[in-house]
Amino acid sequence: MKIAIATKADWTQVSGHAGQTTDWLVYDCQPGQPVPEPQRIVLTQAQLPHHFQDDGPHPLQGVDVVVAASAGDGYIRHMAKWGAQVLLTGESYPPTALTKILAGEALADTRFDITTTLCKLRDLLSRH
Repeated sequence: MKIAIATKADWTQVSGHAGQTTDWLVYDCQPGQPVPEPQRIVLTQAQLPHHFQDDGPHPLQGVDVVVAASAGDGYIRHMAKWGAQVLLTGESYPPTALTKILAGEALADTRFDITTTLCKLRDLLSRH
């Protein structure tokens, strides 16, 4: 199972606003195996979901789960088209979020994020 976690630029905190996040930790987890070191992916401006036109391959295509602090409905629908489930969390430390997901535990509730409200307005006109 591939799990992508949106992070801030320092790679140590779960980032909000998944559609605008450039820095991602991608874990390729295998049943019965230790958690591998993550692959660090930095998206270009053109690869951000708010700009990506689905006209070629994308570094996050093929992930099963996307984790972020916030995401708009358009982003969630877009990831569902790629076969990925989006999980939103108030957990700030990526390894803790990953551990909870792999253990089947509930993630911390999300915190208020004004960008989510703004995204909901934008998503009314979204192509996704």
